[in-house]
Amino acid sequence: MANLSDRKVAILTEEGFEQVELTSPKAALEAAGATVHVISPKSGRIKAWNKTNWGIEVDVDVELGDASPDDYDALVLPGGVLNPDKLRQNKDAVDFVSSFLDDGKPIAAICHGPQILIETRMLHGRKLTSYPSLQTDLKNAGAKWVNEEVVVDHGLVTSRTPADLDAFNKKAIEEIAEGVHHAV
Repeated sequence: MANLSDRKVAILTEEGFEQVELTSPKAALEAAGATVHVISPKSGRIKAWNKTNWGIEVDVDVELGDASPDDYDALVLPGGVLNPDKLRQNKDAVDFVSSFLDDGKPIAAICHGPQILIETRMLHGRKLTSYPSLQTDLKNAGAKWVNEEVVVDHGLVTSRTPADLDAFNKKAIEEIAEGVHHAV
């Protein structure tokens, strides 16, 4: 496994993130040595959604208004239905994500997480996957949507569902270890 001890990773989320889609990547990144911060428009603690009901609460390390993309080497976008829908309506969140795309920094988005990527208007020609119900939205945003366990496109790592987390975490760690990826 890659050593990420010199990497700092942001997990951008709102309330209603799918619990395992935050906890699993966070644990994998920390096991690889990365410093991981949960960033949210809210302060204090935010609630997870756990399959069919509310789950655990997670501490917010940095409020979005105080976070700078320049302080991070990579970004993780967990899914859940509520979380990305709230984030995509937040201009500061969209700007935060856009900065990572602009700079070629690795982004890992799972399940419904790619919804916020649509709002950046920077997906034209990018290959990715997501929860199947997002495929039309992603195609309309110019992305090349495929139904695969994990897809990597110049540092953009995407997966479909929690069932893909092992492959998602592995590829996210690889891409973060590689660093900045400039699009061709």
